[in-house]
Amino acid sequence: MQITYATQAAPGGVNEDCVVAGPDWAIVLDGATAPVGVDSGCVHDVAWLVRRLAGALSARLADGADGSLADIVAESIGQVCASHAGTCDLSNPDSPSSTLAVMRRRDGVVECLLLADSPIAVRRRDGSLHVVEDDRVAHLPGGRPYTLEKVRTHRNRPGGFWVASSVPEAAHQAVTAAFPETEVEEVVMCTDGVTRLIDHYGYDWPGLFDSLRTAGPAHVIDLVRRAEREQPIPGAKPHDDATALLATRRGGGPSLEAGRTASRND
Repeated sequence: MQITYATQAAPGGVNEDCVVAGPDWAIVLDGATAPVGVDSGCVHDVAWLVRRLAGALSARLADGADGSLADIVAESIGQVCASHAGTCDLSNPDSPSSTLAVMRRRDGVVECLLLADSPIAVRRRDGSLHVVEDDRVAHLPGGRPYTLEKVRTHRNRPGGFWVASSVPEAAHQAVTAAFPETEVEEVVMCTDGVTRLIDHYGYDWPGLFDSLRTAGPAHVIDLVRRAEREQPIPGAKPHDDATALLATRRGGGPSLEAGRTASRND
């Protein structure tokens, strides 16, 4: 696959997104910004968690680790937990957390795994689109608006929603999907800083695929920034970290070649 991506912090902030890719896999994470005044029980910030988790997971994928994506993600979360269990209270329900999206091509199958709202969209060779998403955070009991207490009591709990944080079991509660490799033409992975274009600014998935294909991920993030300036989203933060990745089939045959270009602006 040829994999092209870009990631950019919200203006004036630290990038709590992270993207890593290899010849036949990719990872996108979006750290949950800590609410002001909330004690996470952790001496590390969200960006630390995101980058440690990206490193642990990418090392396993790059090494061709056996096992399901759920098992590999659980092991990676467990490794990160072990690295700061001695300094931090990992039982704190407000411990730093992140969304997680993983795509892997293996044994003729393109696999996807999701925790929370960083979707993966697949365009098949026949032109049809399939969006893999985990929208459980949008359907908590009682409906919106959510209080901090409601989010706290439903995070990484049955009947609530699951994120990458201090509970390895979350990996086995993830949303998963698999597609025959021969049917897959393109894969898009992005954080909700990019899906703002779809949720608030009149784009749709086919339009997002077209923009990524013709102008590239950095251009798509420019579109987000322009829209945020011209039409702020009521009740939302004015800007968000934004990450977009496009994986494209090469050569038209069943084999996938490795290739990658990257753009980064922290």
